[in-house]
Amino acid sequence: MSEEAALVERRGHVMVITFNRPEARNAVDLALTRIVGTALDEADTDAEIRAVVLTGAGDRAFCAGADLKAVARGEFRSEGLPAHWGFAGCVKHPLAKPVIAAVNGFALGGGTEIALWADLVVAAETASFGLPEVKRGIIAGAGGAFRLAAQLPRKVAMELVLTGEPIDAPTALRLGLVNRVVAQEKVLTEALALAEAISVNAPLAVQASKRIARGISGGDVAAEAAAWELTAVETAQIMRSRDAKEGPRAFAEKRAPVWEAR
Repeated sequence: MSEEAALVERRGHVMVITFNRPEARNAVDLALTRIVGTALDEADTDAEIRAVVLTGAGDRAFCAGADLKAVARGEFRSEGLPAHWGFAGCVKHPLAKPVIAAVNGFALGGGTEIALWADLVVAAETASFGLPEVKRGIIAGAGGAFRLAAQLPRKVAMELVLTGEPIDAPTALRLGLVNRVVAQEKVLTEALALAEAISVNAPLAVQASKRIARGISGGDVAAEAAAWELTAVETAQIMRSRDAKEGPRAFAEKRAPVWEAR
């Protein structure tokens, strides 16, 4: 297994990006963020790339979200990274090329936020989705709080956001959060087949259609601007709290957190 935090390969007109930290359940760190963000920038300008597939190494996890151990050590900072990347180099990326998330295992926290950013999702039967940030003293700051409410019935979304409890793949399919649920060993194959079905179409028409559907104009999604601003304000306030420090610390120390509500 390569030591690279993420792997990038081309399969015809499809770019496949694999989160490659299976020992950490493919949790996102700075190295992974840089590789993914750079690859998406390349895909955005390369006329030969017509679709992108994101998946995770191994058979347990698509992505466990942010690497909380790195957060607890103060090693996970976004200073100096392009503003249009966002978490994992992708969740704010206004990519016109269609993106398919091949969710090969559980996708929690940032993993679910990546799936919410993707245009299409193929999930393994063993996959699960959820935003457990409130259990760690932090919030879903990578678009999860507002995108989940936009993509699911509001009451369902609020329960997931406020309880931090996950849902399984069949439930996600029933709610419309994913497009297809298949056997774990077929996830990437199914996602690539979907990417190929997209790639045979006229690329400029596909990209224009995505920009219209997602509201991408001039490299921005105007409809999400206010939500991102509010998320930034709330995140800054939360991250200054004692609870935000206690949550990741308790996770790293494998103990129950002690909340102070300050």
